[in-house]
Amino acid sequence: MEEGKESIVPSRANQSRVLPQRMLKILVLFLGLCIAFSLISVYMIKHSGFQSIVPREFLNSRPCVEELNNLDRWIKPLSNLIHTMSDSELFWRATLAPRIKKYPFRRIPKVAFMFLTKGPLPLAPLWERYFKGHEGLYSIYVHSLPNYNDNFPASSVFYKRQIPSQVTEWGKMSMCDAERRLLANALLDISNEWFVLLSESCIPLYNFTTTYFYFLKSKHSFIGAFDDPSGVGRGRYNPNMAPEVSLAQWRKGSQWFEINRKLAIYIVEDSTFYPKFASFCRPACYVDEHYFPTMLTIRAPELLANRSVTWVDWSRGGPHPATFGRADITEEFLKRIIKGHKCVYNGEPSSICFLFARKFAPSALEPLLLLVPKFLGF
Repeated sequence: MEEGKESIVPSRANQSRVLPQRMLKILVLFLGLCIAFSLISVYMIKHSGFQSIVPREFLNSRPCVEELNNLDRWIKPLSNLIHTMSDSELFWRATLAPRIKKYPFRRIPKVAFMFLTKGPLPLAPLWERYFKGHEGLYSIYVHSLPNYNDNFPASSVFYKRQIPSQVTEWGKMSMCDAERRLLANALLDISNEWFVLLSESCIPLYNFTTTYFYFLKSKHSFIGAFDDPSGVGRGRYNPNMAPEVSLAQWRKGSQWFEINRKLAIYIVEDSTFYPKFASFCRPACYVDEHYFPTMLTIRAPELLANRSVTWVDWSRGGPHPATFGRADITEEFLKRIIKGHKCVYNGEPSSICFLFARKFAPSALEPLLLLVPKFLGF
């Protein structure tokens, strides 16, 4: 019996030595595979660009809840006016309007000055003086030819104020497209309450403060919209405009307008009248004289003052108003433009009827700068 026991004991001891050796070999092999896999993974990530599977923007982005709760995203004006939106995308974005009238932040109404130009702004020094000291109460937008790039210094109010533009032709729908484009870009700033269309040949007739409160206190928008029975009025009406526009609703007015935010949205969002005017108001029907006056008369006649506050001189005849140069700019000339007018403002008689004037040539700049402090107050 004892001899049998002695023979069994060595056998079990040998087995206990073999098992740890096998497990050790397996562990070493497993560790080797893990190290090899890790090295291969690092190599592939480094040389194959697999890190792009997760977008860098996502990794650096803020939490969704913080982004949605950030009101500044909606109320701060764009620092860069250049964007890649098409007109249809821009118009859709611009017409998004809050339904609650009370703003949940301190909103200071601004006046958007929209310059429709071919290129340079030769009267810019006059406007620089006009805007000086009134930061936060105005914004500026410039629609020029697409291939034109301004060279205003960073200190200028016109610096980087060009919007994405397209070619425009006088008297054609592309002119109204440019005006709608200006309005849409200006509507992106929730603080813009009034919208003034100007050209490179326009000048201000009063200081900024007078102009600002003239608009803010007004119950009406300023756009000419009258029924002209002559050949250049009703004579331009095309029966194909019906039923959207009847002859009795056909209106004519100046291209240059000053309107509030509500009417600006009406113009940009319109898809009812636009196709009719694009198809049936072509030269010698000049669409920029009829489209907005007619459409706004149909939609909101009670909001129209039926006059523009931009002065022009048609006394010389022809298809375009008179242009004034250096020799025309005198004290008597400015007095004639500013004084001696009568109009209705908020239902009451007023002598302040025009806030802007056109057309002024580049040569008018120097004498205007000399006379402005005395006659225009800035």
